[in-house]
Amino acid sequence: MGPLDALIHLVNFFLPALGMALLAPTLARLAFWKTLRGQWWTQARGVALVGAGVLLAGLLLTGRDGAMVTYGGLVLSSALVIWWTGLR
Repeated sequence: MGPLDALIHLVNFFLPALGMALLAPTLARLAFWKTLRGQWWTQARGVALVGAGVLLAGLLLTGRDGAMVTYGGLVLSSALVIWWTGLR
């Protein structure tokens, strides 16, 4: 595997966390637009960082990438970050 292939694998590994970082705060802001005014960037950054940690923990605990338990943890951690940064 060359360096470009390794980079593509690394980007594809963290892509679900980035997708949740863009999608979850946007949908939460649409639902709670009065409460979450001006907090999109903070939530997106938090969801991305926590999501990357969840993906790494899922890889270490299950031994493989793409386990449904890991993606479930990604969804729950994203919701927790949005609640913690804006709705509590």
